[in-house]
Amino acid sequence: MKKSNIVLIGMPASGKSTLGVQLAKWLSMGFIDTDLLVQARAGESMQAFQNANGLDAYQNLECDTVKSVVCENCVIATGGSAVYCDAAMAHLKSIATIIYLDVPLDEIRQRIGDYSERGVVIKPGMTFDDLFSERQPLYEKHADHIIHCGGKPQAELLDEICVLLNG
Repeated sequence: MKKSNIVLIGMPASGKSTLGVQLAKWLSMGFIDTDLLVQARAGESMQAFQNANGLDAYQNLECDTVKSVVCENCVIATGGSAVYCDAAMAHLKSIATIIYLDVPLDEIRQRIGDYSERGVVIKPGMTFDDLFSERQPLYEKHADHIIHCGGKPQAELLDEICVLLNG
């Protein structure tokens, strides 16, 4: 059975939301950004919630939020840290094809700027390079498909995803 939803996973600033909106338009699908759902549940920005309640509380909220997603014919952009919750990823895999947007670390670093205000889930003392190294195997583990995004314009990535899904 062909799954009716598409999930985009990857590092912060990998283009999940940006590509997700465009992909949804191209494929006449709905669009859900789980970061926005988490913020709506928290009643504040991801960073403010983390600052007030801590990393564990944020990850629990994100996990519960992602597990609650129910939709058909949607592109779903996840937060970069959703891959830490196996139950959430199992739920998404049951309703969607999961695509990992693999962007090289140097490109991510250029795009993200100061990640300290972006709500990035990062343990105290951990560098962004450490985070990238920790998450990459998780993205690969949960992905049905990997799109190598390095240096490619958005239109080319959208074409590549569409060919992959229709293949």
